[in-house]
Amino acid sequence: MQRVGLLAHAQPSSFLILDLGPGNGGVLFKFSLTEYGCPQSNSTICDMFSDLRTTRARLLEMFTDITCNPEIMKNATDAYFSLLQGFIMPLDGTTQENKMRFIQNFKWTDTLQGNTPSAQQDAVFELISMAFNVAIWYTKFASRMAGKENVSETEAKDVHRSLKVAAGIFKNLKDVHIPRLITPAEKGRDLEPRVIDAYIIQCQAEAQEVTIARAIELKHNATIIAALAFETANFYQKADHTLNTLEPECSSKWRKYLQLKQLFYMAYAYCYHGQTLLASDKCGEAIRSLQEAEKCYSRAESLCKEYRQTKGPGTTAKPSEQLFFLKLGGLIKMTLEKCQRENGFIYFHKVPAEPPQLDMKASYGLAEPVPFELPPLSEQCTPEVYATFDLTKGAKNDKAKPKEEEVKPVKEPDLKPQKDTGCILS
Repeated sequence: MQRVGLLAHAQPSSFLILDLGPGNGGVLFKFSLTEYGCPQSNSTICDMFSDLRTTRARLLEMFTDITCNPEIMKNATDAYFSLLQGFIMPLDGTTQENKMRFIQNFKWTDTLQGNTPSAQQDAVFELISMAFNVAIWYTKFASRMAGKENVSETEAKDVHRSLKVAAGIFKNLKDVHIPRLITPAEKGRDLEPRVIDAYIIQCQAEAQEVTIARAIELKHNATIIAALAFETANFYQKADHTLNTLEPECSSKWRKYLQLKQLFYMAYAYCYHGQTLLASDKCGEAIRSLQEAEKCYSRAESLCKEYRQTKGPGTTAKPSEQLFFLKLGGLIKMTLEKCQRENGFIYFHKVPAEPPQLDMKASYGLAEPVPFELPPLSEQCTPEVYATFDLTKGAKNDKAKPKEEEVKPVKEPDLKPQKDTGCILS
């Protein structure tokens, strides 16, 4: 089964939204029911396993179905996870480990390591890997919506919420499920804490970009926009620092993207802070703030070129060619020229040598992850079904080593955006 990570960096022209590619899986539960002392004549058990396979296949299909929406995805996710929990949760009224948790081997690829497969004989590993891809789907859905022509207010809200839902899933995996793995996630792999933290933070930052775009469109107070841009820049810096101990060949490209986004939003923060200073008759400080915005923007442009030349996992977007990026450059230039004119005619203020300190806390628009909870356990997973399995009968056949199978990626549909957004599928 293929797990595709947050490395398809993207940048639509209306917001700067990431674009992630979900993976796909193969067949689940190849073992024979009779192998574990489970009679095939028991229709309840056969139905449960049939439904488990069907709901898993349905969920995998949704990852690449362009008609899928969040409601359909949630229904498909709940249907599978409600059954899968029957292999994880205690079903006999005790607190002991579910005896069915370790009867099936699951194999998933890792994107940071060049699609190298990881395998664990653990249903929790399957739950984590599948939920990881569900989170990936929400980010992909957000990117696709953001790339539409004339994004409506409702669609912008869908983009915003989808990114927060993704952040909530990643956070839940990190806090609750990944620590349950018997075999800890290997360093530099998709499920290790540094990588998951970077997913969470970047999803939050991307959600805040939607808020910034909305605030600019509605001409909100410059102070609010500056504070939110500053907070967003800090998110990107935090995500970059989270990855700084990963091997460069795995993280360099991703980090370049995070760095250019950090500088881009610092430029936004200084630009709008300059507008606030000018409105407060602090023209000299306003000029210095706009000069710093110009400097950050220029550095972001340079990093865009470095990012496109950096080799590493993931596809490459073209941020510096997007309208949202280009608009900021024009806004900085126009505002700086205005400040300089006003200073020459009215204020005659000295321009400080140091830029103003940006010590702002946004009161509005901060994106918090939407809490993720697993659905209730399926009514099909009963103590009676659980008692039917006798794993001691299956242990005799464990000597036969299962045949290794290649993890084959399934080609995703070619989802062309309605306008050039820079979004490139993994």
